Amino acid sequence: MKYKKIGDILILDNDYPGDDFEELSKRHHVKTIMKIDHIQGTKREPVYKVLYGSETETINKENGCLFKLDLSKVMWSKGNNNERLRIAKLVEDGETVIDMFAGIGYFSIPIGVHANAREVIAIEINPNSFHFLCENVKLNKLDNITPVLGDCKDVTPNFKADRIIMGYVKTTHHYLKVAIGSLNEGGILHYHETVPEKLMNTRPIERIISEAGDRDVELLKINKVKKYSPGVWHVVIDVRID
Repeated sequence: MKYKKIGDILILDNDYPGDDFEELSKRHHVKTIMKIDHIQGTKREPVYKVLYGSETETINKENGCLFKLDLSKVMWSKGNNNERLRIAKLVEDGETVIDMFAGIGYFSIPIGVHANAREVIAIEINPNSFHFLCENVKLNKLDNITPVLGDCKDVTPNFKADRIIMGYVKTTHHYLKVAIGSLNEGGILHYHETVPEKLMNTRPIERIISEAGDRDVELLKINKVKKYSPGVWHVVIDVRID
């Protein structure tokens, strides 16, 4: 894929050919064209370049949800849209959910829109992302999402939940003990990991079992989200922990 459209902003791949950005903006009906070099740090901040236009804030619609964001300040992962809707459809009536890496509400907002959770505790460490998380709660007119600014490693132990979402990759396993400690008996954990394909069926579940101690872990599903890099997959492990 050479580009992706987010709201009325076009994000080009770094190897996108050509430079007639004005014509490109007219063709795709966008106000701004950007390149995102990479996402850096635990706050998931973009390193970017504006190629055409100047406005980097937009509203993106996905799965019947509205997301306001500033692409110069926060990330948007377009490849995870199916996973976001999948989780929302799994949430049962009256559940308390913790979204440990909430961002601008990638998982929390679809749960608020499509499910009937009692409460979604959405934790985000990046003040810019937290700002848009709060904006998106208002934009979608939701009253069962509680945004919390802070490090989920410190905040999560203050709550108990029936379902916990760990929608982060690379170092997510460092947060497993905290997540499991806040999960009610019989609760569901959705654990994200980037893992070599040959270890996909073993390493993630072994990490969960190791941190669960004497609690019973039942594997429900290994869901492949997308290829992360050659030979490496972004997967989500759904488990029930008693």
